[in-house]
Amino acid sequence: MIRVLLVEDEPGFAERFADIVRSDPEFELIGIAPNCAAARAVLAVEKPDILLADLGLPDGSGIDIIRETAARYPDCDIMVVSVFGDEDHVLASIEAGAAGYVLKDSIPEEFLGLLRQLRAGGSPITPVIARKLLTRFKADSARGAEAKVPATDAPPGVLSPRETEVLTYIAKGFSFNEIAELLGMSAHTVTTHVKRIYQKLAVHSRGEAVYEATQMGLLRQ
Repeated sequence: MIRVLLVEDEPGFAERFADIVRSDPEFELIGIAPNCAAARAVLAVEKPDILLADLGLPDGSGIDIIRETAARYPDCDIMVVSVFGDEDHVLASIEAGAAGYVLKDSIPEEFLGLLRQLRAGGSPITPVIARKLLTRFKADSARGAEAKVPATDAPPGVLSPRETEVLTYIAKGFSFNEIAELLGMSAHTVTTHVKRIYQKLAVHSRGEAVYEATQMGLLRQ
């Protein structure tokens, strides 16, 4: 079962997403939180596999919930489902730990397919959002091209050999359970390695970890 926590304050959208999740026996809806306080209460006792988070909540920002969830459960896959499509919200969500970003007005019929893609290590993103990110990335790359530090200058020993091995499998799209089987260790041990990787690289998501490690020359793709 893929356990899903929905953080959504609008009853209409909450009911719609809940019906979609409940329609497939592969998924289990473990809670619907209408605000930050309710989300924290669920997260204190439940470990979701997927967090679906709105951003504009009555008592705070969904970005805070994303950040807290990524820190508490690093193997939880997080996707934003929001009406906010501006660059600031998108970048802040990704930096906090979101791996996917979908606008409410563009929810496809095969929404469960997006959840499976997310759980498999993908990053479902509404096309208009992806275009904004690509434009931003191109601009940042152009500005920082001359100041880029060569990969050969990366400090040695930042990650242990085992941590590098785990991150290499993450970069290839393997789930934590699959990595555990491939390396002959428990999923809990994989999670421990991932937490250490995040701490050492000062990141909050798998995508950030892969990107930073690649830029530092610690990971070859």
